[in-house]
Amino acid sequence: MDSARLAIYLKIIKETLLVHHSHTTTETPATAFFHRNKAGFEMVAQEFTVDLDKPLVGHLGESYQEWVHQPIVSKEGPRFFKSDFWEMGHTLPQIAIILVMGIFVWSLLEYTLHRFLFHIKTKSYWGNTLHYLLHGCHHKHPQDGLRLVFPPTATAILLVPFWHFVKLISTPTVAPALFGGGLLGYVMYDVTHYYLHHGQPRNQVPKNLKKYHLNHHFRIQNKGFGITSSFWDKVFGTYPESKSVEKEKMMQQ
Repeated sequence: MDSARLAIYLKIIKETLLVHHSHTTTETPATAFFHRNKAGFEMVAQEFTVDLDKPLVGHLGESYQEWVHQPIVSKEGPRFFKSDFWEMGHTLPQIAIILVMGIFVWSLLEYTLHRFLFHIKTKSYWGNTLHYLLHGCHHKHPQDGLRLVFPPTATAILLVPFWHFVKLISTPTVAPALFGGGLLGYVMYDVTHYYLHHGQPRNQVPKNLKKYHLNHHFRIQNKGFGITSSFWDKVFGTYPESKSVEKEKMMQQ
């Protein structure tokens, strides 16, 4: 960096610390890299202009690396998303929607873990041991209520990477509600799973869910991987067939 540009940067930093920049403040004399017009508050660097009122800066292409390393020393943050829903601040209905989304994400995770991890094929000593501790014991003793729910300590440990994953795929304001929805989905899963094994449902919906899950244990163990619902089994073609359909297929063979 040459001395002239360094002097400009130092001047910008000095005056920015004295005057708080925002989308509505009066422009300071340091206009070498800052500019305000009717479109909003902009930063001008070299031969390209970026409007900080508009979301993201992916359109800069090869110029991005040069632009991103020209700092704006201000407490005013940029806009990430065009939609106000995903940007800063959410109403109570919006938070409720994000929670439901978290529950929905958990339902897919529930199905995926059960199908591809809990039912993984093992042969080695340690593979068999880990599988038995993780899920094999539950299939061998499905009515053992003491080993039905995943231990809370182990759950708390696994929540740490899950929290970081949620932060990675969402914004800082969306992450807590999305994580909360996923955690709520997990609690619903544990409670539902226990009830399906030890409860006596009276209504038709929980009766069907209990039958669907017990089919997985006692009839067709390579299908029916959902717990709280059969939605993903229907999506991915792993929903167990009824006994009558099985008999018809056997007779046709």
